Amino acid sequence: MKVFYHKNELKASKNKILAKSTGLVPTMGALHEGHIMLVKKALEDNELVLVSIFVNPTQFDSPNDLENYPKTLESDLQKLEKLKGKIWVYAPSASDLYLESIKAKPFNFGSLESTMEGANRKGHFQGVATIVQKLFEVLEPTSAYFGEKDFQQLKIVTALVEKEKIPVKIIPCPIIRHSDGLAMSSRNKLLNPKHRAMAPIIYQTLQKALALKEKYSPAQIESWIIDFFQLHPEFELEYFTIADTESLQKTSVLNGTKNRAFIAVKLGNIRLIDNIKF
Repeated sequence: MKVFYHKNELKASKNKILAKSTGLVPTMGALHEGHIMLVKKALEDNELVLVSIFVNPTQFDSPNDLENYPKTLESDLQKLEKLKGKIWVYAPSASDLYLESIKAKPFNFGSLESTMEGANRKGHFQGVATIVQKLFEVLEPTSAYFGEKDFQQLKIVTALVEKEKIPVKIIPCPIIRHSDGLAMSSRNKLLNPKHRAMAPIIYQTLQKALALKEKYSPAQIESWIIDFFQLHPEFELEYFTIADTESLQKTSVLNGTKNRAFIAVKLGNIRLIDNIKF
């Protein structure tokens, strides 16, 4: 495994080896088994795997959230070192990617960003698209791997590639969960023991909602979810939406397997998201 802190050094090294295929796993660090599964998938598919570790400031709508985001580079590198295969890590400073101006580039993703995370986190997807485009331009991967836990992000990145005509294949990867059902997330590390014990309720609630779909409409299921969380005041429900998987717009009629249920809650001060095929 090699670690690079400057894009020019990485690009120079990459030009020397001329790998036939390069897979990129973009991360913000605090790596967990979900990230590791993305890296393992990329190793199966590619001659060289690049793992970027960068906490991107332009995708945070809260300075406090940015400040508190877990940063564990040393342990992240130890986890990656245990994997077999050619892995290069890119762990840049903000100035190495953004140069003088650390701000997001404007993009128009239409309805894909007007709902759910886009509606609740102002400017979030502008920052995501900006950093992903920069990583694609600097690292020039042939494919890139994204988890379906951040399903809306996956759709935004796919739209970015199409819009900007970037020659990279986007590979979606399934959600990885703890044994109790909680979707793996770097933010889970910030939960106190009491809230960590309660957090599996999020996925359990999604499963209950799925069981209701045979008898009830999306609006009725949404109403049930709202009522459920009112009985559990430790959780602050930001949104629950049953949406079309292509447009991400709320659906009033279930359409076979082309729907997904999305949820965002706060547990204490920690914001958690999840989704499930509907």
